[in-house]
Amino acid sequence: MQTIQLEQELACPARAVWEVISDVCRSDWVPMVDAIALDGDVRSFEMAGVGSIQERILEVDHDALRLRYSAISTPANIEHHLATICIVPDGDSCVLQWTTEIAPDQYADTVRGGMQLSIAELRKVLEP
Repeated sequence: MQTIQLEQELACPARAVWEVISDVCRSDWVPMVDAIALDGDVRSFEMAGVGSIQERILEVDHDALRLRYSAISTPANIEHHLATICIVPDGDSCVLQWTTEIAPDQYADTVRGGMQLSIAELRKVLEP
């Protein structure tokens, strides 16, 4: 298992970032995803070039500004996936901390790349 940790400073208030991150059906910052459906605590979406993915939403903590989710169905043979996104306030800006555990290790680079692309898209949404 590999753990991927990314941090990104964002030039906007933590609550503004949290509004986007905590809306688990919002897809405008997720590359290659047009729409996300939610059924209970499971969100489902089609990722262009990848296929159908389902993730279980484990936690949406509005006080701690923390989202936790786990992939439960993907086209790849993923044995373990657990992601946590935390937004840390820093005055008028904030720091996004995104940690993902992934197994087997062969998927780590792909997941890291997807996280980096998502952060870039999030910046476009928040910092036009």
